[in-house]
Amino acid sequence: MITKSTIPSDEDLTAFIDGELTAEEAARIEAIVKQDASVAERLEFLARASLPFEQAFAPLLQEAPHEKLEAMLAAIPAHKGARSASAPAATRRRFLGALAASLVAGITIDRTVIGIGRGFSAKDESSEWRAVVADYISLYTAETLAGPVPGRQDQAAQLASLDEKLGLSLSAEAVSLPGVDFKRALLLQYDGKPLAQIAYLDPETGPMALCIVKSDAGPKAPDLENRKGMNVVYWSSGTHAFMLIGHAAAHKMTAIADGVRERSAV
Repeated sequence: MITKSTIPSDEDLTAFIDGELTAEEAARIEAIVKQDASVAERLEFLARASLPFEQAFAPLLQEAPHEKLEAMLAAIPAHKGARSASAPAATRRRFLGALAASLVAGITIDRTVIGIGRGFSAKDESSEWRAVVADYISLYTAETLAGPVPGRQDQAAQLASLDEKLGLSLSAEAVSLPGVDFKRALLLQYDGKPLAQIAYLDPETGPMALCIVKSDAGPKAPDLENRKGMNVVYWSSGTHAFMLIGHAAAHKMTAIADGVRERSAV
């Protein structure tokens, strides 16, 4: 009988995907997957998800207590049948451990760090990528985006790296948001496709992000939805899909998105 206490966690499922479990542990999860459709669905989604959490949270982890973190990871016992010492060290399971350690530094990380994608419709690609991004951005706090605002030259350099992969031309002026600080532009990946994330910090409501992926779904006028307690304005051109997500009120998010569309013609 499968009970709540025997259902594998996301960390266990991720370790299973990465081949880090012993033969006994792997066999246990395989048996549960065969019996429980929800666990099977969860495993399939985690196997597909490819957002680089380590890259996006690198600034956050730099603030973590490294000595305590290393001690915690060193204390994890080695399992027979797990990967050899020659295997890559930066696995997702160890990264989850790093996020947990960052709590010692007083940085709040939502326990859904890898918990993305419940109940998605595989047929609605547009909805799915927005749901993934919403789960991802929900991990951000003001502390995640703390630090000085990059100068326009640095902003332009970061945006240029996105242009190359996405086939866009985004200037710092085009993606500037009124009253909201530009913090960084990152190139991530979703389902094998480049995903641009331009992160901002609203002094009143906290983290905000403009995210872009290539899309052949065709043009779509702006629409509004709510995900993870945040407002999302999304639209698409003939070649790309866009979403602006943040904690600001719906009317403010809509006005900001309209401004981005006008200045960047996207």
